[in-house]
Amino acid sequence: MTVELDKSVNQSTQMAFMVIEVMAEIGKPVALSELSRRIGSSKVRVFRFLRTLLSLGYVLQDPETDKYRLSYKLYHLGQALADSTDILREARPVMVELRDTTGFTVSLSQMEATGMRILDMVRTEQPVEIVTRPGALLDFHASAQGKIALAFGGAHLAEGPLRQWTGETPTDRAIVAADVLAARKLGWAEAPNQTLQGVTAVSAPVFDRDGAFIATLTIAGPTMIIGTPPAERFIEALIGAARKISINLGNTDQHT
Repeated sequence: MTVELDKSVNQSTQMAFMVIEVMAEIGKPVALSELSRRIGSSKVRVFRFLRTLLSLGYVLQDPETDKYRLSYKLYHLGQALADSTDILREARPVMVELRDTTGFTVSLSQMEATGMRILDMVRTEQPVEIVTRPGALLDFHASAQGKIALAFGGAHLAEGPLRQWTGETPTDRAIVAADVLAARKLGWAEAPNQTLQGVTAVSAPVFDRDGAFIATLTIAGPTMIIGTPPAERFIEALIGAARKISINLGNTDQHT
């Protein structure tokens, strides 16, 4: 086939994805000449994109045959997307149930390199408005979600001063480390007034089928209602809900 590229968008990006898609369609190691023929482009041009994909780890080359094949890096990206979709589907009804049980806003977050990304929220009316929205990125040190990621997900604090959101945000790394140690021991973490004044968040970890940390489940509401430390009934409801999501994802270990 001959590739017709859309001139209204970046053609190099199109070509890179075309190489990946054609290799996936072939489904086995392929020589440069065959790949060039299938794409309908010169070997010099296709080789340039293969070299880039090789350097990024998306393509591998057999040293004996010189043929190219896709690496498992693409598989892991697809699996991450599938896992994300699974967790949203499995978590949503549990989040609604937890909201109804506790009366607090419930959120689901996943770890990124620099913080915790909120994937979904189930809201409730509260005297103190929870202004955080899905898509927001929360700092590790200033959120209950982040402390769980530091405790169970291998997250690391960035270098440099820690941002202070409120007068109660922990900016001393020793204090954050103590909070993380407590979270690992207890199986939950709290962040009273640390991102938003007057709001406490309490988080618990969610694990996938392999026992790996995959997300946090969080309740958030007025500090004066949740309590400091949080009331035991709220902690029990949160941990139970997080375990339920983990079990729904195929996890059988009891981490908390």
